[in-house]
Amino acid sequence: MRRLLLALPFALLPLAVAHAHDDHDHDHAHGSLGTHEHGVAKLNAVLDGNTLELELDSPAMNIVGFEHVASSDADKAKVAAARQQLEQPLKLFGIAQAAGCKEDAQELESPLFGDADEDGDSHEHGHAHAEVNAHYQLTCATPGKLTQIDLGPLFKTFPQTQKINVQLIGRNGQKGVEATPAKAMVAF
Repeated sequence: MRRLLLALPFALLPLAVAHAHDDHDHDHAHGSLGTHEHGVAKLNAVLDGNTLELELDSPAMNIVGFEHVASSDADKAKVAAARQQLEQPLKLFGIAQAAGCKEDAQELESPLFGDADEDGDSHEHGHAHAEVNAHYQLTCATPGKLTQIDLGPLFKTFPQTQKINVQLIGRNGQKGVEATPAKAMVAF
C-alpha cells in the first residue's frame, strides 16, 4: 500500500538533508519543514495511474486540541470524534466527483488512538509532541478529471490547522505548495 509514498522521501531527499538538523529541535518560534509546529500539517498527494494516495501528518493539537493521552471522558470523546472524521477521507478532501474516486484502504496512527508512542517525541520538559498520521489509498475511475484537491473541508473540520505544506506528485511532475483556509485549492 505504501509503495508510491515510499518513493517520495527519495524525491525529497535534498530537501530533507537540508533540514535534517531541525528534525527534533521543537522550536515553535522558528519552525521548519521538519519541526513539529502547532497549526501546521503536512500532506503528500501522489497520483499514479488511477491510484491516488494521500498521507496527512499533523500535530495532534491541530486535530483534537491537545497532545496528551486522553484520560477524561471529554478528551476521549474528542479523540473518538476526530478519529471518526479522519475515517472519511472523501469528506475531508474535496475531490472532483467526475474523477470517480473510491477509497480502497486507510491507516490511522497516533499515540492518542492507543497506538505505540512511536509518533510522540519526548520534550525535555516531559511534554509529548503527539502526531496524527493518516494514510489513504483511493482508486479513481477517471483520474484525468482529478486536477485539484480542495483542502477547505479539512480546514473546516479541524480549524486549529492554519497551514498545510503540500507535496504533490502527478501527471505534471512534482511540486510543493502551501495551503491555507483562504487558499485551500491545490492543483496537480
